[in-house]
Amino acid sequence: MSKIQLFENRQIRSHWDAEQEKWFFSIVDVVAILTDSPNPRKYWSVLKTRLKKEGSELATNCSQLKMQSVDGKYYKTDVADTEQLLRLIQSVPSPKAEPFKLWLAKVGSLRLDQIQDPELSIQQALQDYRSLGYSEDWINQRLKSIEIRKELTDEWQRTGITDNKEFAILTNILTKTWSGKSVKEYKEYKSLRKQNLRDNMTSTELILNMLAEASTKDISQANNPTTFTQSKTIAKQGGNVAKVARMELEKQTGKNVISSDNATMLRRLSQKKQQDEE
Repeated sequence: MSKIQLFENRQIRSHWDAEQEKWFFSIVDVVAILTDSPNPRKYWSVLKTRLKKEGSELATNCSQLKMQSVDGKYYKTDVADTEQLLRLIQSVPSPKAEPFKLWLAKVGSLRLDQIQDPELSIQQALQDYRSLGYSEDWINQRLKSIEIRKELTDEWQRTGITDNKEFAILTNILTKTWSGKSVKEYKEYKSLRKQNLRDNMTSTELILNMLAEASTKDISQANNPTTFTQSKTIAKQGGNVAKVARMELEKQTGKNVISSDNATMLRRLSQKKQQDEE
């Protein structure tokens, strides 16, 4: 999905890659804003040559995408994701560097934007969730889920798992097992892109996800896995505990637990409830 983003009323061509779950931005557009150069293409060409000589990965690994030019036609142009742009900013002296970093965070950098992913700090999370309009009951559940998630990742690290990709694989297994959806499918169901999935769960979804993660941690501690394959089996076992609970709840209520509601809908419901109580 291609989109025009605005920074200080100036256009930056961008593209959302659903497969990689990343924004890619036109480097020439970014250079034009940072430098106010009358010829940003030439500026980037010279900078790119210099960076290549220095062995910079930014110059050697940047991708190209077809983007619409001012003449309405589509041409291949160099693009960079958020992390690559941060490295680019370090190579371009500009008074707009800091405002641009903030803009990147607002657009969707999971690493920089605490509002999108406030697990960086429990106290910061509490403030962020309140400022976003979540209900106190939901916030209490969410903060507890952060604690349980930390206990699970600590357990995985204890067993020798340190790679983020392996964390993602295990998370995907337990999520798929209890919910019936992979993390990607779950996010698509809730119409999410870069947002944190747990930030967009209902209270019941959060509780079941916590049950899956807590069960996985407890089973891991009881079995002391020594291989990644064993940890994958345990993730499935932990997820299955929550799956049984979900299916029984759905049987008793006649309603699906997995909801398409995302944070926007959840906040609207919370605000409506508050208004009704006043």
